[in-house]
Amino acid sequence: MPDATTPLSHDTTGDRVLREQVVALYATSLSSTIADAVLAWGLCALFWWRLQDPMVFVWLGLHTVQVLRYPLIQAYFRDPQAASRSAFWARRQWRELLYYSITWGLAPWLFMPADDVPMTTLLMLIMLGLVSGGIPSVAPRWASVLAFVLPMMGGLISALLWRADATHLFLAACAAIYLGAMLHFARSQHVLLTASLRMRFEKEALAEELAQQVAVTQRASEEKTRFFAAASHDLRQPLHAIALFGAVLDKELQGQPAHVHAQRLMGAVQALGTSLDTMLDVSRLDAGVIEPDLQDVPLNAVLQALHLSFASRAEEHELQLRLRATPLWVRTDAHLLQRLLGNLIENAIKYTPAAGGGVLVVARSRGAQVWIDVVDTGIGIAPEHAGRVFDEFYQVDNPGRDRTRGLGMGLSIVRRLAQLLGHPVTLHSHPGRGSRFRICLPHATPRPASLVRAPSREEARALPRRVLLVDDESDITDALAAFLGAWGVGSRAARDEGTAAMALSVARHNGDPFDAMLCDFRLADGADGLDAALRLRERFDPGMPLLLITGETAPERLQRVRDSGVPVLFKPVDPERLLQALAGLAPPAPPNPSAPPSATS
Repeated sequence: MPDATTPLSHDTTGDRVLREQVVALYATSLSSTIADAVLAWGLCALFWWRLQDPMVFVWLGLHTVQVLRYPLIQAYFRDPQAASRSAFWARRQWRELLYYSITWGLAPWLFMPADDVPMTTLLMLIMLGLVSGGIPSVAPRWASVLAFVLPMMGGLISALLWRADATHLFLAACAAIYLGAMLHFARSQHVLLTASLRMRFEKEALAEELAQQVAVTQRASEEKTRFFAAASHDLRQPLHAIALFGAVLDKELQGQPAHVHAQRLMGAVQALGTSLDTMLDVSRLDAGVIEPDLQDVPLNAVLQALHLSFASRAEEHELQLRLRATPLWVRTDAHLLQRLLGNLIENAIKYTPAAGGGVLVVARSRGAQVWIDVVDTGIGIAPEHAGRVFDEFYQVDNPGRDRTRGLGMGLSIVRRLAQLLGHPVTLHSHPGRGSRFRICLPHATPRPASLVRAPSREEARALPRRVLLVDDESDITDALAAFLGAWGVGSRAARDEGTAAMALSVARHNGDPFDAMLCDFRLADGADGLDAALRLRERFDPGMPLLLITGETAPERLQRVRDSGVPVLFKPVDPERLLQALAGLAPPAPPNPSAPPSATS
């Protein structure tokens, strides 16, 4: 049977309804044809036995011709295009029903006896039974109902009226009343079936449209993420070199009049790097590479760290920043909570006027929860904007996209961090009076002070003496070499895995191995720097420290970096962080005298 129940995506609801109606009409064609043939032969046999009327065989011949037309109906099931040709098959089915009904409508005219009321009544009952039994099968289409009922019942009623006596007139009246009742029933059933089909397909069309909108939204989100990753990477590469060259200039120009220009350059680089780091935070959160480390945390330690970070900034804006001390403990990730609250405080400072304004951070215990409120006396947020301030790039009252007011990503990161930590954030604001952001955290039981041990601070280890730089961009390696050279660290550059392998082989042969390897994630011709670095380390020196430096922000690649366990810095790398990372690298593992020497390239 053709797949006539599967609608094409561009079909209208009317097309789908018609297709389902045709399917229902043809579904019972075989069984009804067989039953009708058996009934017709039985009827003819009975009437010939009782009446010996040769017109019985005339009608039987007409009926047999009608039955022989069944292959015209059967062709529907062999038509591979039946679903798209529903109108054609609906017309053919209507025509065959009309022939069938006319054939039965001729029976009373051909052999209904004029003086045998029982046989007349029997024929009438058989025809009424055919009508009542067939209506459910033809009810899906009203045209089919009329083609099936009217010729058959019209033939019966007109033949009864032709006899003109009281008995036949009474039977004709009964048949007419029955016809009206059947048409009313068939009409009601047809309307109900059609309405059900239409409602079904309208819902399916709505679901398809919704699915398409969801798919479009998902594609847009994926394209946005890919754009962020590509744009961030391409911007980070030159910015990384600028930051390193700027650090060299800043060091060399100390004590000279031009030193102020180097400081301004580093300030501009830092500002741009902050914007790119914001995009990186979004990509990392979307990639799922940040996992919260939930612990029982003293909230006061988090607030003190925030005060140290934002006190000077609030003072620059001539604002009062108050973070009330609290003995409360919460169940959270202290680092991520600090980032979440930091974004809220930064947002509050940004949108609070200097004249007498301020920002308050206060924590309160509410049963099993702790509420942290970040309250400001800023410009506030109108109700029509409250639902959108957590969207990316959305900034109230900044249609000109003034970049001095940031990217509009701070509250978007707040929303992501809140979802990651399971700390709901709510907003209550009055335009012109200020805003209050509330975070709900689970309460934690304070631990005795004796059990709380402050982490020990290790002394910084010496910088490595010599490092291998693996990066396909000469500007980057030149900048790294100049920066590291200013701090007494020797370096050798390699643009791909092959030249890096040669450098490692020569260094080992000369007895002057590298102390560490710095590698970019993306090398020339799309080569994977992480895989290349891991292969090089396994081949030449499994104990050699490895540091990955990358401008990648694509979620899937960030996940790979995280899974590898290799420490990573993101471009543009802050020079101080680079020195700290190099100093913190584990020293090379001592050689094992019993181990066989590694193969050279």
